Amino acid sequence: MKITILQNKLKEALNIVGRATSKSLTLPILKNILIKAEDNFINISATDLEIAIKWWILTKTDKIGEITVPFSVFSGFINLLPEEKIDINVKNNTLSVECSDYKTQINGLSSNDFPIIPKIEKKGSVIINSKILCNGLSQIIDIPSLSKVKPEISGIFLLFSNKEVKIVATDSYRLSEKTIKLKEKTNQNFSFIIPQKTAREVINIFKEEDVDVNIIFGSNQVIFESKMQETNHLKVQLFSKLIEGEYPDYKNIIPQNSDTKIILDRSDFLNKIKAASVFSGKVNEVSLNVDAKKGEVIIKSESPDLGDYKSTISANIEGDNTKISFNHKFLADGVDNIKSSQLLLEINKESNPGLIKPIGKDDFLYVVMPIKNN
Repeated sequence: MKITILQNKLKEALNIVGRATSKSLTLPILKNILIKAEDNFINISATDLEIAIKWWILTKTDKIGEITVPFSVFSGFINLLPEEKIDINVKNNTLSVECSDYKTQINGLSSNDFPIIPKIEKKGSVIINSKILCNGLSQIIDIPSLSKVKPEISGIFLLFSNKEVKIVATDSYRLSEKTIKLKEKTNQNFSFIIPQKTAREVINIFKEEDVDVNIIFGSNQVIFESKMQETNHLKVQLFSKLIEGEYPDYKNIIPQNSDTKIILDRSDFLNKIKAASVFSGKVNEVSLNVDAKKGEVIIKSESPDLGDYKSTISANIEGDNTKISFNHKFLADGVDNIKSSQLLLEINKESNPGLIKPIGKDDFLYVVMPIKNN
């Protein structure tokens, strides 16, 4: 193998691909990346057997070939090089790197030792703009929690139908649904569950891009991929296993009616929740006292050790007076992910979940369970 490549392009690829490497002691080859020189391109791959990333870069290829080398050694050296052309040569499983007055040799292994990234048996695909996809995932990414009893809620549920995709996450205490409009109608309705780690990598890879992301799914695997802007060739592919199982019928959790509807300034409400959190005690409890006649919500918290807190926020209230308590973190997370200046909080009795929505948009909702007081 013999190629010439730009340092900044190689550094960009390594910063992404390296996230799929593993520190496995039983399979040390997973600490390596696979470097494959093709005609006019170099392909760099890594996998931890749960996810895999492939990245292509335009190069001057004098001789095709492939090798696998330790990621930490190779990436560490490349990051220290000046932004100039790099000459890479492989002979007898030794990779040589030359750039300006820097030169090194890295001991590698045959590419035959590297795990095979399985090909997907395509069942369907859909295209979404990268910024829209990443913004949607970012609104719900922190909600899932690892569960061995219910592994399906450890991931993020994607439901494709007609010209939209619903992205859903829950940890049994709260639930969020983000709706994204698609450019084209899907040929069929389909759904799958991706691991939370996969969703984070989608955001990490595509958040700075403004490109079409092609999502290809099979029976137990999904690929997120995009092409280069300068040529109609793949730039990156993210492979991931899907979480097996059936996602809960979450629609039944979303309240369909409410006794009290409250319109609040999002920023003011969030700041006062955060202030109340300082005195929320071991159970993180913050209470909301809703006075419809006065048009205000009193926010309270109390700690036996630290003291207590009370603030009032003006609101447009329709319905009954009520009192309800929430975990301050769960409540603040929902408010923080509202992208409008005002929000709607719907409450139906103190033992039922609250529903938070943006004002002026219908693409996001957040359900949060109350803290029940005996």
